[in-house]
Parts: sequence; structure tokens; C-alpha cells
Amino acid sequence: MSIEIFLIGIIILFVMNYTGRINANKFIADNEVYFRKLKEDDWDFYVRAKYGDGVNADILFNKRIRNGLIGIIVLVLCFISKLNYVTLLFSVLGGFVIFKLDYLNIKKYYKQHLHEIDAMLPHYLKSLEILIQHYTVPVAIGKSIEDAPAIFKEGLQELINEINSGNDKIDPYVNFAKEYPVRDSMRMMRLLYRLSLGRQEHKQEQLLAFSKTISNLQQKARDIKYKERLEKMESKTMSMLITTGLGVMILLIFSVIMLMGV
Repeated sequence: MSIEIFLIGIIILFVMNYTGRINANKFIADNEVYFRKLKEDDWDFYVRAKYGDGVNADILFNKRIRNGLIGIIVLVLCFISKLNYVTLLFSVLGGFVIFKLDYLNIKKYYKQHLHEIDAMLPHYLKSLEILIQHYTVPVAIGKSIEDAPAIFKEGLQELINEINSGNDKIDPYVNFAKEYPVRDSMRMMRLLYRLSLGRQEHKQEQLLAFSKTISNLQQKARDIKYKERLEKMESKTMSMLITTGLGVMILLIFSVIMLMGV
């Protein structure tokens, strides 16, 4: 009986959604203030890290909300014949898990490409260093946006907009570092801010210190990448040795059994 009720419920939901009686997108939009409280602080960054600026993080978040709500409804319909507080709670938890899956998957992608993404900041700062030799820091940042990695472009534009609006404090730089929590981003933005405050006669000295820090970051990224490759090679070698050893043992055991059989 529960299967029939489940199928009827699904059909009714489909018909009501198709005819516009139920509009999930409108429901999410009307309650956006509440749903936004579920949004993770680093969701936008992870979306940019994987898809670049061509994908709207808010649209993807709304899809997660919709999928979670659909999951809750489907689970409620599954337990409709024996619906109680326990099954209702289970349905809500199931919907929440569905909602979280996309976040966990996109976070996993970031971790898998961690060093590649982290290396983008020192690479960008190295090109920015050349521009700073000829322009002030804000002007150099503005000129660097076009050739900057896609992941940073939106944040850099926001940084420049804040500075141009008259905010000469460290806040725009700190906000950028928070929005892009890659390795050492906060420290590098603080260095960049101090460089923007420096007097012209000390600019070369500060640039040398800035350049040295960037070089250290690039070297650290190369060392980590080399270490990962080495560990991967060692793991493959160990797997081959174990496989070969097991193969030899199986052959020896098989030979002993054959001899005993003779």
C-alpha cells in the first residue's frame, strides 16, 4: 500500500509543479533570507576554484536547497504509511545530507587540486611585483586584473572598487584574503598593504622583501609538489612489490601442493 501512495504522491507533485501550482524556485526565493543561513562561508570560493567566474555560486546554492527539499518530500512519501516524529526527523536529516553532498564534493575537488590552486596566488603576485615597480599598488592591481587567474578576477575588482571609493585602510586587502583562503593569502595581502603605504624612497627596499617572500612561497609550492610526486611513486613501487611478493607466495604454495599431490 505504501508503494502505491508513494507513486501517487510523486505523480501529484509532478503535475502540480508542471502546472505551476507549486513553484520550488519561487518558494526558495521567497525564503532566501532563511536559506542563506545554511550557506557555508567558503562555498563561493570553492565554486570559483572549480568553475571560475562563469558560474553563479548563488544559483548552484539554490539548486542544492531545491534538491534537499525534494529529498525531504520523497522520504516523507516513502514513510507516509508510518509517519511519526522519528521518520519525519529521518526525512529531514536525509534531505540535509542531500543538500550537503554538493558542498562535500566541491570541497573534495579543491583538496585534490590544492597545490595547483594555491600556487596561483604567488604566481599572480610575481607578475604584480613587476607592475608595482612602475606604478602605485592600487594602480598596479587594477592593471593586473585582465591577466590575473580567473579565480581571482572578481575579488580583485572588488578590492580595487573599495580602494577607489576612498577606503585606504587594510580592510579591502583582508577581505580579499578571507574570500580567497589559499595558502598564505592573509600574510601576502598584509605585505601588499604595507607596501602600498611605503614612501617612495623606501619602495625598492620593500619590493625586495616582497619579492623574497613570493619566491619563498613559490619554492614551497614546488617542494610540496615534488614531495607528493615522490610519495606517489613510492606508493606505486610498494604496491608493485606487495603484488609481486603475493604472486610468488601463491606460486610457491601451488608448487608445494602439486608436489604433495604427486
